[in-house]
Amino acid sequence: MLGWQIFVHSVRLVFNNLGAAFRISMVLYLVSIAAQVYGYLNADMASAINDGTFPTGTGQYAVMTMVLNMLGLVASLWIAVAWHRFVLAEDYPEGYLPRMHGGKMLGYFGRSILIGIIVAVGVLIASMPLAMIGAIAPPLTVLIVPVAIGLASVLFFRFGSILPACAIGKNLTLGEAWAATRDQASTFVVLGVVVSVATLIVVLPSLLNSDPGSTINLIYILVVNWFVTIIGISLLTTVYGHFIEGRSID
Repeated sequence: MLGWQIFVHSVRLVFNNLGAAFRISMVLYLVSIAAQVYGYLNADMASAINDGTFPTGTGQYAVMTMVLNMLGLVASLWIAVAWHRFVLAEDYPEGYLPRMHGGKMLGYFGRSILIGIIVAVGVLIASMPLAMIGAIAPPLTVLIVPVAIGLASVLFFRFGSILPACAIGKNLTLGEAWAATRDQASTFVVLGVVVSVATLIVVLPSLLNSDPGSTINLIYILVVNWFVTIIGISLLTTVYGHFIEGRSID
């Protein structure tokens, strides 16, 4: 199945280029997770705020969290653009901080928001009739989640090619991305299911950990998230390379 082939190719893309993946992303990934680590180190403060109390230092904590989250967003965009460019444009990293393409990162961010809105609206519209049917026949409500995942996968991956296109300086419209993936709905449903199952499998150990707030659990999650991040970017790269540029995924 093509969906499975795309997933395998994307995973192989990362493991066959681990050195480049580390050089492109490691420093930036540490920046992107800084807010998460900061929250872990200040767990008592976060817990107090969630309980509705605001101890001394709340303002400083809030400002630092906001700053780190903003830096994390920039770092994540930087990683995505750099990895797309490495694979699709052979833009090889020379050190441990890839060249910054600010304009492309900004365009990538805007397009990501646009796709997110499209996916959210599409899933909402599709879920409404299912919810009404479920009100009449409650057992059918179990269909809402799989239908939502399938539709979200189709919309995201069919439109998602505009992201790597932006990263390498190509002007690909939503219509062109949609047309290039015509008749591939089942491919992207399979891909979405495979990605969901694979993600669940790799995060399962942290979910079953008897002490979810432990340092070991945090380290495991951060390491796993690095692979999930790079492979996720590679999925879009593979979809673009195969359907837009006609590259082989054998």
